[in-house]
Amino acid sequence: MPRYRLTVEYDGGPYKGFQAQDGLPTVQGELERAIHAFCGEAVRVHAAGRTDTGVHAGGQVIHIDLEKAWRAAVVMNAVNAHLFPAQVSILACDEVDEDFHARFSATGRRYQYRILNRPGPAALERGRVWHVKAPLDAAAMHAAAQVLVGLLDFTTFRDAACQAKSPLKTLDVAEATRHGDIVEVRFAARSFLHRQVRSMVGSLVEVGRGNWTSADLAAALDARDRAACGPVAPASGLSLTDVDY
Repeated sequence: MPRYRLTVEYDGGPYKGFQAQDGLPTVQGELERAIHAFCGEAVRVHAAGRTDTGVHAGGQVIHIDLEKAWRAAVVMNAVNAHLFPAQVSILACDEVDEDFHARFSATGRRYQYRILNRPGPAALERGRVWHVKAPLDAAAMHAAAQVLVGLLDFTTFRDAACQAKSPLKTLDVAEATRHGDIVEVRFAARSFLHRQVRSMVGSLVEVGRGNWTSADLAAALDARDRAACGPVAPASGLSLTDVDY
């Protein structure tokens, strides 16, 4: 049975997350509907990660198994034709070995969070950024973010509904940079806890506003208490940008 790896881009705004839910619009639901329309098969889509409601992706990876062998270009073009006008697009498709798994074969995931930091709200990028009016010190955010790098207990930055067996994760990269009115915060790790990225961003914004110091962020991390987390950043600014294999 041929297995295909597909790179997927989507605007998470219209969807109740990636994972299929009965009666609700989801990215997985759109993909499975389009694949069925293309080949007539009821296919289960396996993804590198299940993004939350409103979270976007520029480099989500999925895999599917089809009964019939098709050229990868045919799969990509046909699925895209049936996805329209959904806000989901296949960017690449390759046939892979049967031991490839979009989730379990992944060695790293990278997320980007974009903050629009100016007095006026977004018009052109509404739904794709978090609008923060107060001036942010991106350099202070970057310096504080280094507190979060390494093998650490991220209980403070873990959603209460997280189903991971352990709060221990190794964060490889934590960066904050300014590009004009946009402050970009980037994280890389093998895997993340539920809402870990949005929780860390919300606390880093407290540093950027001058409400917290790096020491305050470190104390919040060391508390291993969800109540010590700063406000959780909204989903709109978050994107899964890459998955490494």
